[in-house]
Amino acid sequence: MPKIAQDAEIQTVITTFEMTPGTCQDLLDALTDAYSGFISKQPGFISAGLHVNDAQTRIANYSQWKRREDFQAMLRSPEMRERNRRINELCRSFEPVMYEVVGTFD
Repeated sequence: MPKIAQDAEIQTVITTFEMTPGTCQDLLDALTDAYSGFISKQPGFISAGLHVNDAQTRIANYSQWKRREDFQAMLRSPEMRERNRRINELCRSFEPVMYEVVGTFD
């Protein structure tokens, strides 16, 4: 499970996916397979979480990496490039964006 802390020296990536309710479960299956079969085994991977909105039109993915370069290397790998082609077919759009934690509140 992701741990969010302001002083953590990690790279956070939040990716949002837009899809129709009819493809939501297929996309979740593809993302779950990607994380369990490939992404979670890549150097620098720390953790990730998937979130679905009530209408099943958006998925938010939160992932943590030791370094920005670790995430970029995973994306550039032949296997992930192939997986992303399939993921792209299941959604209208997706966009990974890198963030740094600047505040947390309990």
